Amino acid sequence: MPSRSQVFLTDSLKEMNTSSLTVGIVGATGAVGQELVRLLHERNFPMSSLRLFASARSAGKTVEKYGKKYTIEEAKLGAFAGVDVAFFAAGGSVTKAFAADAIKSGCLVIDKSSVHRMDPAVPLVIPEINPQDLLKNQGLIANPNCSTAVTLMGLYPLHKAFGLKRYFAATFQSVSGTGAEAIRELEDQTQAYVKGQPMNKKVYPYQIFQNCIPQVDSFGADGYTGEENKMMLESRKIMGMPNLKVSTTCVRVPVVRAHSVAVNAEFEKPVSVAAAREAIAAFEGAVLVDDQAARQYPTPLDFAEKVKCGVGRIRIDTAFDNGLSFWVSGDNLWKGAALNAVQNAELMIKNGWLKKKA
Repeated sequence: MPSRSQVFLTDSLKEMNTSSLTVGIVGATGAVGQELVRLLHERNFPMSSLRLFASARSAGKTVEKYGKKYTIEEAKLGAFAGVDVAFFAAGGSVTKAFAADAIKSGCLVIDKSSVHRMDPAVPLVIPEINPQDLLKNQGLIANPNCSTAVTLMGLYPLHKAFGLKRYFAATFQSVSGTGAEAIRELEDQTQAYVKGQPMNKKVYPYQIFQNCIPQVDSFGADGYTGEENKMMLESRKIMGMPNLKVSTTCVRVPVVRAHSVAVNAEFEKPVSVAAAREAIAAFEGAVLVDDQAARQYPTPLDFAEKVKCGVGRIRIDTAFDNGLSFWVSGDNLWKGAALNAVQNAELMIKNGWLKKKA
């Protein structure tokens, strides 16, 4: 199996000599789907054609992107013949309905939903952390939860430096994580406030404007939400630590784009702020923004539409032995979804693991 250095992550494929692929995006009209279209073009992904799939009500509509016109196709059984790689970004029900059929047709599926993330036979991959797991795919690669991905961009390099024992986290999640309708709801409530009008709520159980909602996903019998359990289980799988202790509280905040996470972590080895900063600065997926005197630290606005996540507010944790506290911000639509999926496909191509069908 290739070493970590043999599957080094690149920012684009401009220099890549590879056959052009037929690429599909399922859920192309959604928030993540639109970001996939953008990133595939901006990162010069080697595609000879791009096919956009959505629900039956969107099928037949024409959209113009990057000087090209695309006709939306209905996502349905049999629609993926000839597609080399398909990015699924339309939710779990769509994945359940069509992913197996796409794989059967010879298509590699990279799925955003949580349906197969914890399936032992399906690799769950963040390319800066466990790219070698891509080799285990049987036609399907799972993309991690957005909060998990952003958190691990700060936590993983510290784990490599000090040996992670357990972590606690509180998330500050943007409304774009819920989708385009949630963005509209925040915008509508903001406009209603300015005009002195009543605020309507549909997406969230409470008004999101000027508010924080400590519930992301539904509650389980243990009192934790689905999002909180995803962070625990996915962290264990991605980092190869099946017994890792994790406790999280996930909160929706009135921010349009990019999630932030406050993390308190305990490690096996003695820690120092200087060594932690060095580990973050050297990591491919992170940018160190940590200058207290200059009031420099990551914010969602600063890291929206950024490839890397920002890590700062690094300090010795006063409640843990060998503990560190830090703050990380990252784009949930990019590293938490579309970008991570594209990076996984790029690595598959770069290492000869994904080629155009004959």
